[in-house]
Amino acid sequence: MAEGTGNRHHPRNLQGVLQMAVEAGSASDGPAPLEPMTQERMDFLRGALSEVCKGQMDEVEQMKRCLEVLKTDGCKDREVEGEEEEEEDDEREEALEMLSELCENLDNARDLMKLGGLDLCLSRCLCHTETGIRWRAAQLIASSAQNMPEVQFYLLNQGALLTLLQLADNDPHSTVRVKALYAVSCLVREQEAGLKDFLSHDGFSVLMRGMQSDSEKLRTKSAFLLLNLLNSHPEHKDTVLSMGMVQQLVSVLRSPHSSVHEHVLGALCCLVEDSPRGMSDCRDPSLGLEELLKQRVQDLRGQEESLEELEFCERLRAVCFPGQTQEDNAMDR
Repeated sequence: MAEGTGNRHHPRNLQGVLQMAVEAGSASDGPAPLEPMTQERMDFLRGALSEVCKGQMDEVEQMKRCLEVLKTDGCKDREVEGEEEEEEDDEREEALEMLSELCENLDNARDLMKLGGLDLCLSRCLCHTETGIRWRAAQLIASSAQNMPEVQFYLLNQGALLTLLQLADNDPHSTVRVKALYAVSCLVREQEAGLKDFLSHDGFSVLMRGMQSDSEKLRTKSAFLLLNLLNSHPEHKDTVLSMGMVQQLVSVLRSPHSSVHEHVLGALCCLVEDSPRGMSDCRDPSLGLEELLKQRVQDLRGQEESLEELEFCERLRAVCFPGQTQEDNAMDR
């Protein structure tokens, strides 16, 4: 990094990018000239900034138009028949998709919050009878909250996390459950207030049930979020262990092999490290974990795509069953 750039604030919008480009161009040309900027250059920059501001304003106007579509009574039950009702639901789905795309920009996410769009999403769209509207509403919340503490705090204060946990736990459609859990992750990871809220609503139980789901995506996302939270907040190991999480994780390992197993093994490694209770649970003979890990190591050796899963297996064996590991190493020699 060039000297003197450490304290530079990164631009948050197109206008900032343009300003940075102008400054960089001036710096590369050496010291700024003493004479004032020419009228021609001033007109050019004003025109460029005008176009940038117009583009940003257009995006705000797009969001307003999307919100008008969502404000129609169709986000509640409406007495509209057949094709007309279906067309209106399609329009609402398109509006939610456009808002999600726009809110990848942090400035737009903040503007949507100020426009009341997040309130509308929470009060009407997350509880809509149409599956496509519910999961797109959850996606919008995730897009708006990701890496945006101001929006995260607002959503948490509006009770969004409880609603999302209920959807992730109980919605009859797996896509809604997956998207709702993704939104939960965006509110909880690296966010202390979100984690506190998550714990108060028994969020770890939701993850446990998610790992028992028929949906492969939901199982994987639940295990990944569990692993992430245990890595970031090891102080909550005892809470998780008291729920019988080790037994549940081992039962998942006995299901047909899939990508979820890597995250499950990682979570087990977290639970046994510096935790006598975790080790004791894993060593329970009724689980048969020792033999399961031995077989899994044999199955995974030589598979380049499974190196991390194999490493978790070997770490778990070394901590919980060191005698067996030493015996296997001696046989290999």
